[in-house]
Formats: sequence, C-alpha cells, structure tokens
Amino acid sequence: MHFFGEISFAAGAFMVVAALCAGFVDAIAGGGGLVQLPALLIGLPESATVQVLGTNKLSSFFGTSAAAIMYRRRVKPDLAFTLTMALPAFFGSMSGAFLAAQIPTHSLRPLVLILLIAVVIYTWRNPTLGKIEVLRHTPRRRTAIAILAGAGIGFYDGIFGPGTGTFLMLVLVALLGFAFLTASSIAKVVNVSTNLGAIVVFGLHGVILWRLGLVLALANVLGGLLGAHIAIRGGSPLVRRVFLLVTVVLILKVGMDTIAYW
Repeated sequence: MHFFGEISFAAGAFMVVAALCAGFVDAIAGGGGLVQLPALLIGLPESATVQVLGTNKLSSFFGTSAAAIMYRRRVKPDLAFTLTMALPAFFGSMSGAFLAAQIPTHSLRPLVLILLIAVVIYTWRNPTLGKIEVLRHTPRRRTAIAILAGAGIGFYDGIFGPGTGTFLMLVLVALLGFAFLTASSIAKVVNVSTNLGAIVVFGLHGVILWRLGLVLALANVLGGLLGAHIAIRGGSPLVRRVFLLVTVVLILKVGMDTIAYW
C-alpha cells in the first residue's frame, strides 16, 4: 500500500503524525522543525534535500498561519509593529532561500550552537523575563530593531532555519520587552512571512512536493490550533517553559549535527 507514488503508507503515516506534533510544539514556542524536518528526511530518503526543505516550508506555512490566526483572536499585539517586522522578514527569507544552494550552511552550525546556548543561559538566569510586558526603547527605536531583526532572522530562516522561532522570541522578549505570550503571537506572524518567502523561491524552482505538502499541512494545522489553544490558556509561564525545553533540544540536535559533520 502506498501513500503517494513511491511513498509507502507507513512512511506517509509517520510523516503525518510528525507534522501534527510539529504544529503543536511550534504553536507554543517555536521549534516545530525539530520534529517535522527530520521526519521528512527519514520518510523521503530518495528525495533531494531541497525538495524536503521546500515541502517542509509548505506544511509549516499552513500550520503557523492557523496558530497565528488563533493567537490574533485572543492576544492582540500592535498590528503595525507586527507587520513592520514581518515584511522585511519575508524579503530576507527570499534572499536566504536563493542562496541556500550556494553557501555551505554546515559552516553556520557552530555559531548557531553558541547562540542557542547563550539564549538558554540568559533565559534561565532571568526567571522574570517575559512574565509581564515592559516595553523597552522609544517607538522609533523599537521599529528599527524590528526591521533589522526581521530581515536578519528571515534571511537566516531561508538559508538554514533551525532556531528561527527561538531567535525571534529572544529579540521580542529580551530586547524589546514583550511578554512571552505576546511575543509568541508576533513571532507566529513573522514566521508565516518567512515561510511564505521561502515557498515563493522553492516553488519557482519547482522543488516542492505539493500533494504531500498539503496533506502534511492539514496535520500541521490541527497541531497548531491545539498548541495555540493550550499556550493561550497556560499564558507566558507555560510558553517560557516550553521555550526553554525546545531550545535545549535544539542545542542537542545542532550539537550532534556539528559533531557528525566535523
């Protein structure tokens, strides 16, 4: 029995369950790629890596969009500020995706690993971080930080990806003073933008497995809606705990990948 073409039913079911779990985790604190991308690499062993990346972005786009809409209904951060960060993130992601096949991304792993460790230490040593919203800087400076961070993190997501949600949350919470729950709401919209930018590029290059990606998207949406519902009920303390857990797991994953390569 086959799922699509040469994909067995067992492999297809495995990827669907992974997409559901990825949507759930990603909606709370980011990091869904930790679950979904490895599952696609396992389930699609004959596919080119760029096809896996493109299909992963398609599925994630729908799941993150569903979570963003649900957050927006309950948590209402400033829309103008959110779009100010999301728009440069879109173009940054397109730029990164264009260069993804030309730059050796393995060279980024040690730097990403160091940054993620710093994020965990900083968050752990500041237990009140993100519990309440105390915005920092003047509105003009917040806008400037949002534009620069959106473009930079968007570029990173297009060219490499792991830890995108983590870095968005860190900027919003530590640099700008948003509470974790509000930051998660903003980050979802920005992440939708980065996913869309990458999809445009991958789609133009014809490397997305559309039928599979849309099936996985449905599972990702269901997981995203459930995760967003739980995050809204649990508030910033829950988001902070999941954020720390996901970042630690991400450190282990990037660390093992770095060791395996070198």
